[in-house]
Amino acid sequence: MMSTISLRLNEKEDTLIRKYAELHHMELSTFIRQTIIEKIEDEYDFTLFNKVWEEEQGLESVSHNKAKKELGL
Repeated sequence: MMSTISLRLNEKEDTLIRKYAELHHMELSTFIRQTIIEKIEDEYDFTLFNKVWEEEQGLESVSHNKAKKELGL
């Protein structure tokens, strides 16, 4: 099932979005859909990064060179 979403834009925003999609040879709905999905994925990636970062703050880290030396590489 497909749904429809309405979006209110002023003339300048409408022209900008349409021209950008046209410039990249994309249908308007495809461009808007991909842009929204990418925004959500970026936010998810950032949230995941922050979670991992916080979890690793208390852990001991080893430099790349030290790890290579300890492994005999």
